[in-house]
Amino acid sequence: MKIAINARFLFNSKLEGIGRYVYETSIRMIKNHPEHEFILLFDRPFEPVLLQSENVKNVLLPPPARLPWLWYLWFEVMIHQYLKKQNVDVFYSGDSYLSLKSKVPTLLVSHDLAYRHYPDHIPNSALRYYRKNFEKFHRRANHIIAVSNTTKEDIMYQYGIDSEKITVAYNAVDRSKFSPITLSERHEVRARYANGKPYFVYVGSLHPRKNIENLIKAYEWYRNTSGKDTKLVLVGRLAWHSDAIAAAMKNSEYTMDIIHLNSVGAEVAEIIAGAEAMVYVSVFEGFGIPILEGMSCGVPVICSNVSSMPEVAGTAALEVDPMEPVEIGEAMCRIVSNRQLSEHLVARGFQNLERFDWNQSAEIIWQKLVDISRP
Repeated sequence: MKIAINARFLFNSKLEGIGRYVYETSIRMIKNHPEHEFILLFDRPFEPVLLQSENVKNVLLPPPARLPWLWYLWFEVMIHQYLKKQNVDVFYSGDSYLSLKSKVPTLLVSHDLAYRHYPDHIPNSALRYYRKNFEKFHRRANHIIAVSNTTKEDIMYQYGIDSEKITVAYNAVDRSKFSPITLSERHEVRARYANGKPYFVYVGSLHPRKNIENLIKAYEWYRNTSGKDTKLVLVGRLAWHSDAIAAAMKNSEYTMDIIHLNSVGAEVAEIIAGAEAMVYVSVFEGFGIPILEGMSCGVPVICSNVSSMPEVAGTAALEVDPMEPVEIGEAMCRIVSNRQLSEHLVARGFQNLERFDWNQSAEIIWQKLVDISRP
């Protein structure tokens, strides 16, 4: 069987969200099925060592598809022509985009329908593209993989697609990378990133949907109420429409204690492991990987009680209303003041992680690729 994979988020080793999902599922399928040919389709120069194997062929199809008109060109011209010319048996697209023109059986991964819920948080040109095409993509796909039951239900509700066309395959976390650290290592991490002080951590891009402004308000309430000098470390890039977030950090009465780390690479795991808690209070998520990263690092997690986050957290996190800064702040106080609660959440977190496994998700995807492939 000849399997083509949309690899445009795998061009370097700095993998995030979608790229991580495609990488972790693809590498397992490639290793588990050496008798099949895998063609990785890139839209820009790439690091071939990411997925290197005798049954892998790396193909560069320019141009880099990072704007709506280039998305159209890449999928409807470059991808369409390549799949047709190479007589590919099945196409795996892990970023929610596909070629509407192509007749090749396609497995689409859908991460979220955020554009339907929070259109104001998306640039206008991208929003127009999503509104015009995303429902068509989901209908065109031979089968859909949703990263959570919440996303599956949203697809069914928003697009009226039958549940039998959608299968859930969760994200997971690399527990060898995201793991607890020793007390002495924690002191070193805190000295390196937080002037030796304890801190709360948030990991993810900084844009309106991530609710950073309310997180900062919650942190201010926590500081004023608890009297403790715990810091707040925000790990992630300032994204689109982030001016208000930057202003909130700058204008906070605790601005000197709000630490923004734009890019930390592999160090993100130790930064999480050194925290008092992971605080992830987004207003909407298709999954919420940092919740698992916090649990895997052995720290308590505070997360929102909306969208997919309760599904991912199970019973192993303090769930809060993301629109209520005081409620978030109270959860922060509970974590810091109640060691027994903190330890209980950590233990429940380790148990919760057993529900999420890249091997299992990769096998689900492989079976669906086989099911829909050309006979």
